[in-house]
Amino acid sequence: MIAMAAPTLTPPSSPYSPRIPRRAADSDRRRTSASVVLRSVLEHGPVARSTIARLTGLSPASVTDYCARFTGLGLIREAAVPRQSKGVGRPHVPVDLDESRFVVGGVHVAVPYTTVALLDLRGRVVAERRLKHPAGLVEPGQVLARAADGLAALLEGAPGSRPLGVGVAAGGWVDRDSGTVVAHPLLGWRDVPVRDVVGAHTGLPVHVDGHARALVNAERLFGRARGSGSVLHLFVGNVVDAAFATHDEVHHGPRSQAGAIAHLPVPGGTEACECGRTGCLQAELSERTLCRRAREAGVIDGVNPMHVVAAAADGDLAAAGLLVDRARQVGRAVGLLLDVLNPETVVVTEIGVRHREDCLSALRDEVGAERAAGVVPTSFADSVLAVAGGTVALDVLYRDPLGASPQRN
Repeated sequence: MIAMAAPTLTPPSSPYSPRIPRRAADSDRRRTSASVVLRSVLEHGPVARSTIARLTGLSPASVTDYCARFTGLGLIREAAVPRQSKGVGRPHVPVDLDESRFVVGGVHVAVPYTTVALLDLRGRVVAERRLKHPAGLVEPGQVLARAADGLAALLEGAPGSRPLGVGVAAGGWVDRDSGTVVAHPLLGWRDVPVRDVVGAHTGLPVHVDGHARALVNAERLFGRARGSGSVLHLFVGNVVDAAFATHDEVHHGPRSQAGAIAHLPVPGGTEACECGRTGCLQAELSERTLCRRAREAGVIDGVNPMHVVAAAADGDLAAAGLLVDRARQVGRAVGLLLDVLNPETVVVTEIGVRHREDCLSALRDEVGAERAAGVVPTSFADSVLAVAGGTVALDVLYRDPLGASPQRN
């Protein structure tokens, strides 16, 4: 267990109650107002309270009240240098996030390893560690216990940082409401109570979500998609899945099953899928498939896709060709999703697109010139998995800052 006194993250109350509708509606309004104020500080800080009032449409008195609460909780602070107002009177003292006190823990469970990290309130990685799964070790209890131990070690190395909670992200079917990995075929996990297990090991509030949805939230809070009316995120790793957000709301669907695109058919696909069909999206595009093809071409002799990227960087034409061909296939998949959802912005997390301009160009060529400008690589190329895990917890904070904040001792 992480030996550190931790503030509680209070889960949001149910937004509506048939017995006290007015009180519930007032609570929902306060939660929304608090959220937009803290988001304004995140996006514009250092920022004057009067500017926040103008941006949010809230009264100056309400903004002042929320800022006072956030200051008392240690989430924001007054900036060191006041801004002089244009007229007569006291100068405007801007406020900004207080990044000195709190962190969130992030856990991302991938097929070959688990990433653990600490993130600050701006979604920046403070510390990160990768825990490779020993051969044959994908038993969930052991994997999650090692992740908790890894977080404890990171916190020991960050004295003075108080953890607000832990976010856990994974591929497969992840039910956010129950905090459960319902099914992750590549890990062999089914109905794993991740929230309960990690919470028991850490003593911290734990929030769980799928990694594509976590990364949509990361992009709208901290990345290139901030301010976009609608965002599609496509994650292409060993797992291939997607997430869609519109007007700041990520679509989850019943039991958080939205975004399951692994078995979409790829025209001309040749890879056999575990479902019994040929040419499913995940079978064609997974990093396992990329590495197998690279081994067959004599590019690498292992299972690390970064070795394919390194070979391409060293001038290996076969490696570069494999990456560009994969990016073209990803572009076709993006084109199909664009036709269905028509988002303003598409963010792609894929290893070739993250590291090579020719891969990004190939992807955009497949999408088409008219829509190419709206297709961008992940904003977190060097820390995407760490950010995915931590953002699960940060999204809770920014949606309900007063309900999911450190309580005063």
